[in-house]
Amino acid sequence: MGKSSQLFYALWLLPFLGGISRGDCIPFSEAQNHLGETRCVTGKVFAVQQGVKGVHYLDFCEDYSVCPFTVVIFASDLAQIGDVRQLQGRTVEIHGEVKQYDGRAEIILSQARQLKGEAGRIPPLPKNYDVEKRGHYSAGTLIRPKASATTRKRQTKPIPTEEQDGIEPN
Repeated sequence: MGKSSQLFYALWLLPFLGGISRGDCIPFSEAQNHLGETRCVTGKVFAVQQGVKGVHYLDFCEDYSVCPFTVVIFASDLAQIGDVRQLQGRTVEIHGEVKQYDGRAEIILSQARQLKGEAGRIPPLPKNYDVEKRGHYSAGTLIRPKASATTRKRQTKPIPTEEQDGIEPN
């Protein structure tokens, strides 16, 4: 076997021997056991939630309050990462330091390169997307603000002038 074919064979076997593969990712349910480590965590995103001031969360459980892991994306990083709302229902691989916050493990997603696999190809945010806008957003749909209640001026009876009473001024 020549050197080039040995190299090809070694590179072909690398994923199967524990090198670069999904095997390096841990399930989100085990992330709590790897606090302080830089790891790849994988799981299916159950929901993408928007919090206060445009912070987004990737939830991996139906009830986020009892879920052992979450991913946090700050509003200032959204433009660089892309439209994270597209990750709902997808299995994602997220690379980063596993930290503990509020009793659960989390990774802060601040760069697009932290996402791998099918999640690494999400579209950019719509140009007019406002991360601090509360409620639902639909690109291309304009919802006009409700008109404010206008107050009518109260009409008063006209004050009679001397001319109207048939009296001519001197």
